[in-house]
Amino acid sequence: MKTLRFQYFGEPADVLNLEETAIPVPGPGQIRVTVHACGLTPADWALCRGLFPGSLPRGIGLEVAGTVDAVGDGVTDVVPGDRVLGVPDYVGMPVAGASEFSVLSYWSAIPASLGYVAAASLPMAVETAYRSLDQLQVVAGTKLLVHGAGTTVGFAAVQIALLRGAQVFATAGATYADQLRAFGAQVTNYGEGMAERIKTLAGSSVDLALDTAPVNVSSSVFSSLPDLIQAVGNDPRRVLTIVDFAGAARLGTRTSFDADEGISIDDTGKPVVDAAAAERLARELRHTVLGEFARLAADGRFMIPVARTFPLKEWRAALEISLSGKARGKLILIPDRMS
Repeated sequence: MKTLRFQYFGEPADVLNLEETAIPVPGPGQIRVTVHACGLTPADWALCRGLFPGSLPRGIGLEVAGTVDAVGDGVTDVVPGDRVLGVPDYVGMPVAGASEFSVLSYWSAIPASLGYVAAASLPMAVETAYRSLDQLQVVAGTKLLVHGAGTTVGFAAVQIALLRGAQVFATAGATYADQLRAFGAQVTNYGEGMAERIKTLAGSSVDLALDTAPVNVSSSVFSSLPDLIQAVGNDPRRVLTIVDFAGAARLGTRTSFDADEGISIDDTGKPVVDAAAAERLARELRHTVLGEFARLAADGRFMIPVARTFPLKEWRAALEISLSGKARGKLILIPDRMS
């Protein structure tokens, strides 16, 4: 089968190759799927650069939608032919989702009215946003700022926070600002004066802030964390970033890897996670909520915008757009036999 993977760590464009390899076999508690769609995320490129050191080769593609092809021992909730979405075992497996077949350790049923592309857009955005809001303890009545709400994680976080009853303020560009307002968020743009604009919308400082905006797209400011700290009343611990780890170390804000043993920040400001920490993080992920949000998406009550789809063989075009920071939605790979 064809699979997109890397044999050594480095920049994605340098180390990734579309290779032929054996079809993987599901282990106990796992399933194998025929991949119909695979979502791409910044986490894929972080894996290429060595986020989780360990055995190689390793595949990319952390969001999968497809049909069950085979089941491992102990699996009783699905049978071959069932439609599922889920997350591959991306720490130790030589293939992941950007393949013709993939082994999943976590999965949920795809509702009949939800297409494969829409389903493949959900797993990482939903899980990351949901876990981040839990980490911040966002509940009904919380005044929450989501910075970078036009990213897929930010877009998900706005919707999930509103479902929890929070009062949501968001920063976003023109592409998705109106749609975010239609959900119920109050939206302003990036750039100079952002903190004051947010406080004007909120009537005071906000309670908490979630930073999902890549640092290189935040107007002319390298890091937006100082503005976010100002927006929450100058308490850095009320800000959580999933992107600006170097800024967090400098300014004292929280991160998605907050104070976790086995996780360090390298000289470029990127997290490096050892094997034990990777296993611990995997146990803490909120994959159990995927089914709930797949049902909401099928009912038209939740969505992640899809920017473009690409045949698997055109993965370099998708990579280039993703690394540009201008994807403006989820990028999806379609195995060539499904295109």
